Amino acid sequence: MSEIAPALLAENAESYKEQAQKLHAFAKRVHIDFTDGEFAPVQTVMTKDLWWPGEWVVDIHAMVARPSEHVKALVALKPHMIIFHVEVQEDLLPIMKFITQNGIKAGVALQRSTVPHSVGSLIEAADHVMIFSGTLGHYGGTASLMQLEKVRLIRAIKASVEIGWDGGVTVENAFSLSQGGVDVLDVGATIKKSADPTSTYATLVNEINKEGVI
Repeated sequence: MSEIAPALLAENAESYKEQAQKLHAFAKRVHIDFTDGEFAPVQTVMTKDLWWPGEWVVDIHAMVARPSEHVKALVALKPHMIIFHVEVQEDLLPIMKFITQNGIKAGVALQRSTVPHSVGSLIEAADHVMIFSGTLGHYGGTASLMQLEKVRLIRAIKASVEIGWDGGVTVENAFSLSQGGVDVLDVGATIKKSADPTSTYATLVNEINKEGVI
């Protein structure tokens, strides 16, 4: 069964607090975006400003050029999972091992142009593989459903891995994404820009849980 994970992306501590308070009313699993201003063109809040309610299951999506410079601080926050991009110029395997040795799940994110078999060793080592169809460091983006082909390719490498999707999730496509094999739908703009975020979240949950055919 798929899950909806509202996304939280904030450029300063005040915005982060405001968004967290809004999500607290309904969110269970939350996707927190963290950027360095280099791998992604914007700078979000620093690790010292990251916090969340104790009942949240938190996945940190770290869009950073050098994961080795951030991993210890992120691990110290004790999230459920830390996701780094496979496109970085560092060897992620020892970084992922460090994460899992500290009792945290290790995830990897693949941008649109990245072919799963080219990073097979990282997928084999990962607890979660995120198909990234968004825009680095920004809410929104377009959900290119052609990217769903990656679900099959990823599972051919590691059948048991959890698969996430980030970018352009809407009420209109959530059902198709869940039926396409996505386990976790990270939702940013659709919830953030909603006049009634709680209702929109509930509608998304209903969409991914409904029965039927595409």
